[in-house]
Amino acid sequence: MASNMYQEGIRRIIDRNMSGNIDLLNDTIKVILLTSSYTPNKDHQFVSDVNTYELNGTGYANGYGGSGRKSLASKAIGKNDSTDKAYFDAADSSWTAITAGTAAYAVLCKEITADSSSPIICCVDISPDVATNGGDYTIQWDSAGIITWAA
Repeated sequence: MASNMYQEGIRRIIDRNMSGNIDLLNDTIKVILLTSSYTPNKDHQFVSDVNTYELNGTGYANGYGGSGRKSLASKAIGKNDSTDKAYFDAADSSWTAITAGTAAYAVLCKEITADSSSPIICCVDISPDVATNGGDYTIQWDSAGIITWAA
């Protein structure tokens, strides 16, 4: 489902001995909603590279520690022998009564202490874009996983 993995995010997942590494199961992994003004760039490294494009409004307060960013729940890593892929998945993410702009991308990040130190992992294209209009909004993550790796 991930439309774009960020290079720094991949490195932090792979390098378990690195300071500030990413443990997908045990770290706080959050979802950030971005507008269509954002252009995905695999060289982006931290939330501060993308937060200018974050939604903001009723039901979604942007910024570090804002109520708009949702923590992933029921995280799992597994494999599918029939497709020869490993995957990272989580429960669907939901926002209640949101009026905060049009969501075009969902970015996963490891939240640390500030946007400038919170690494981004991947960017998922929300297609078609979703205009928030005061109703509830749920991202139904792909049943094959949010992130998949092919063998």
